[in-house]
Amino acid sequence: MKRFALILAFALLLSVPVRAGELQMEMEPEEDVPVSVFDEGVIPTDSGGLDIPAPSAILMEKETGTVIYEKNADERLRPASVTKVMTILLIVEAVDSGAMSLEDTITVSANAASMGGSQVFLEEGESMPLREMLKCIVVSSANDAAVAVAEHMAGSEGAFVGMMNARAAALGMDNTTFTNCTGLMDDPEHLTTARDIAIMSRELIGHEWIKEYTTIWMDTIRDGAFGLSNTNKLIRFYSGATGLKTGYTSSAGHCLSATAERDGVEYIAVVLHCGSSADRFESAKTLLSYAFGAYTVTTPRPEGVLPAIPVKLGKAECVQPVIPEGKPVLVKKSDVGNIETSVELCETLTAPVEAGAILGRLTVTLNGDVLSTVDIVSGDTVERITWQDVARDLLTALFCGAE
Repeated sequence: MKRFALILAFALLLSVPVRAGELQMEMEPEEDVPVSVFDEGVIPTDSGGLDIPAPSAILMEKETGTVIYEKNADERLRPASVTKVMTILLIVEAVDSGAMSLEDTITVSANAASMGGSQVFLEEGESMPLREMLKCIVVSSANDAAVAVAEHMAGSEGAFVGMMNARAAALGMDNTTFTNCTGLMDDPEHLTTARDIAIMSRELIGHEWIKEYTTIWMDTIRDGAFGLSNTNKLIRFYSGATGLKTGYTSSAGHCLSATAERDGVEYIAVVLHCGSSADRFESAKTLLSYAFGAYTVTTPRPEGVLPAIPVKLGKAECVQPVIPEGKPVLVKKSDVGNIETSVELCETLTAPVEAGAILGRLTVTLNGDVLSTVDIVSGDTVERITWQDVARDLLTALFCGAE
């Protein structure tokens, strides 16, 4: 009887709906990923030594946009929930432009509430501030929250998808077509590439405040009643991880856009169509660790102060050239000492000279190859002397000359 009672109790327990907050939000076959997967590991000495299981991948530095490594980076593939990088980007841009506020109330439609896959189980008519909806999208990849916000912004998901495709075109994402804002549906026309995902990921992390969301490991909504857990395990286990978005469907495989920053340098690693969750994290970790180990970003500048340039017929005898902003370059750490700079400047100028006028060029080279060029400009305005100025100077010389 005791055994029968235990079996009956267990069966009843299985039949009781589980509280939504107790569920793992990423609706994919989760695997036990050993912590060693996220260790630094051995860093290859060159990109040719990289060996990752991801079928399609790219590694990009954020500030310069330089691509360090790629593997089938232009192959059009299904991105699953990595799609939401664009959804989040449009939300962030709307907030930054003042078109929306994080305190705006988002009310859930029946359509949004019906979304499956990863979700926070929103109900029709339920309302949340945008900041909470955004947290659900970023941390738990909530499809219902993504559609709710898309409908709020554009009136319908279809109209929002039009905005997504327009923004993709503006960013130069030439191989991307979105047909929904979640990546949940395996539409054969909903395709992108590792390169295009890196482009939109770079644009997103340029809005620094979104990292307040993308670096959340665990949090809650509904006044603590519903738990959120980040689907990106690198946030907890990889030093410097700043985001960004996981994705999975049976046809897309395991996907990830991973970002990480150390010592002021940030990299983006995108991997698509991986065979397992462990493969995507291992691939991204390997790419990021290689970048941090082998590369650095530097802003070369000439030593000393640039010489002033004489100005003919000017109210000032010369003008000081300046380099307004150095252009950062990505180089291997072993090559930093081989970087050279050369300066070309005008020998003389004739007034007037406007502040900001181009006076020359700074060229940065590495082993004879040009890495960057930067315009050297005038730091001040020098007006042209007038006949009245000439007359005044002559009179001054005649009557107030040297004793």
